[in-house]
Amino acid sequence: MATIRIKQQYCKGCMLCIPLCPSKALVVSKTLNNYGIYPVMFKENGKCNGCKGCAIICPDVAIEILKG
Repeated sequence: MATIRIKQQYCKGCMLCIPLCPSKALVVSKTLNNYGIYPVMFKENGKCNGCKGCAIICPDVAIEILKG
């Protein structure tokens, strides 16, 4: 399994990553970031298969995938 690290202050809330995730491990946060945007977050108890699709499609480079 891989781990997702999302820099929530960089996320502009475009949500391009959410439908792309085959594991359905990404959701919209209920907490606003400093810019008043609900950023994407890794779902609690989510499982990442490490496909890196979310990191590739993110226009703000707000997502990192850590193989583990």
